[in-house]
Amino acid sequence: MAETQPENRDHTLTDPVAQHPGYDETGSKVAIASHPIHAMAVAFPIALTFSNFGADVFYWWTGDEFWARAGLWAAGVAFLLGLASAATGLPELLLVPGIRARASAWTHAAVAMVLLSVLGINWGYRLYGYETAVLPYGILLSSFGVIMVGATGWHGGKLVFDYNLGGASKGS
Repeated sequence: MAETQPENRDHTLTDPVAQHPGYDETGSKVAIASHPIHAMAVAFPIALTFSNFGADVFYWWTGDEFWARAGLWAAGVAFLLGLASAATGLPELLLVPGIRARASAWTHAAVAMVLLSVLGINWGYRLYGYETAVLPYGILLSSFGVIMVGATGWHGGKLVFDYNLGGASKGS
């Protein structure tokens, strides 16, 4: 009885995702003068999330009302600028085929939505009594926000630095 030989004799593995049309199209579609807006915009909510946590720690340490009020402002502006960052990141995810094809981009988006939810809850919790909101729940929310920023930033950094996604536009 004759054995049939497999057609792929070189035994190389191929990534089925890499076979999708547009997989190599990874340049930013939301850019100004080929500078990606999402990459520039995310720095602000990241810094403000850390500032919110720092203000909560200083309020806990000193009891000074200034830090509770600073935490309120940091939480609110972090949330609002986070929404603006999401408004620039979502089109990148949906419009750029090379980004859309990768599961890691969807993971980054999902973790970022959790972060936005935490930022919004944190701000809303502080709106009506920022002094009483800091301890214990405000500082817990801001510390969870810092953890989520780390997770979101790690995934975003992997996309940019390891996969070269969402970088400078190639003019397309």
